[in-house]
Amino acid sequence: MDCKLKWQWAGHIARRTDGRWSRKVLEWRPRTGKRSVGRPSTRCTDDLRKVVGRRWIEAALNRSLWTSMGQAYGQQWTPNA
Repeated sequence: MDCKLKWQWAGHIARRTDGRWSRKVLEWRPRTGKRSVGRPSTRCTDDLRKVVGRRWIEAALNRSLWTSMGQAYGQQWTPNA
């Protein structure tokens, strides 16, 4: 998935208030017991947290802030030439 589309989708889902499952899935913590051996699997939101921080859903509520942060998110995937 293109990183710009992923960023836009995440902002769209975070601003959604109709109670659909997509927002609940982003906030879901699947593991409550013992972890398996090895590296933990990455989630879609892990990349967002690297750029914005733990409160990325709150940041997405402000559209202008979210759009400006999208530039930084896109640059992490662009190779330095």
